Amino acid sequence: MNGSTPFSRHLLHLNPELEVDRICRRIRELMLSQVKRRGLVVGLSGGIDSSVTAALAARALGTERVLGLEMPERHSAEESLRLSSSVAGTLGIQTVREEISDTLESVGFYRKYEDAVRQVVPEYGAGWKSKIVTSGITASATITAFSIVVQAPDGAQLKRRLPFKPYLEIVAATNFKQRIRKMLEYYHADRLHYAVAGTPNRLEYDQGFFVKLGDGAADLKPIAHLYKTQVYQVAEYLGIPEEIRRRRPTTDTYSLTQGQDEFYFSLPFDQMDLCLFGKNHAVPALEVAAALGITEQQVELVYRDIDVKRATTRYLHLPPLLVDRVEWQEE
Repeated sequence: MNGSTPFSRHLLHLNPELEVDRICRRIRELMLSQVKRRGLVVGLSGGIDSSVTAALAARALGTERVLGLEMPERHSAEESLRLSSSVAGTLGIQTVREEISDTLESVGFYRKYEDAVRQVVPEYGAGWKSKIVTSGITASATITAFSIVVQAPDGAQLKRRLPFKPYLEIVAATNFKQRIRKMLEYYHADRLHYAVAGTPNRLEYDQGFFVKLGDGAADLKPIAHLYKTQVYQVAEYLGIPEEIRRRRPTTDTYSLTQGQDEFYFSLPFDQMDLCLFGKNHAVPALEVAAALGITEQQVELVYRDIDVKRATTRYLHLPPLLVDRVEWQEE
């Protein structure tokens, strides 16, 4: 980074027209030279990332070569389906709706999930809702602590510390959702001779915020190099509906609405973007703190958390490891 350039949010500004043209050109090149498929399947969640990915795919290949897949289940927010249908209509792409509740039921997801929650909240049952939240960044915490927030049918909420065992069981169960959705994406890709487009932005990709062989699986990932702040800039240029652009980023995994910053990231995405940019360009924590209006110590803690997540989620990026080299492989 140029030492004469002050650190600010403007460092993440891009020319969306040029960037869209570059991405679309690269999508066409990859589809022709490496992927060798007729079109792309995009899982639509009603969020900004999947909407932008679908728009880029449609612009690169034509609307007739993009399939938007809607995959709600009983825990999904009602607005997710409405917004995914809205963006598909705006883009003019074909959609298929696959309701996955029965599939989740058949693999025991709902039972496994509720059994895990009841280890901490014994009264949890029908009509209750829940989500996992993190402790966030604190000077005293050496590891991230998680809690379960539950809401009774009468609306009353309670929050309890989540021990490691039920935490792992809850996460393992919810990972069924991403893996079942990806299975359906590849079913439709296979029947159409299409490929699957992944939807992670740079923050999610860098920090391992995806499920291996779930939403992490794809044939190409068109926006993995873009900070989420930049995804919003591209979304505005592409004409993504304003309601989607104003929607708070959510995991849409739990029955209670859960922001990504509640569960995984230390700060809201716009601040995390700048921290990640600062980390990537060796910007002193004090400069980043001044730009964000937080303390130097908080930025140092976020920097540390970035390193920890990179180390602990590295295996998510790895292909299957071979004990020995297979001879036909290129050097």
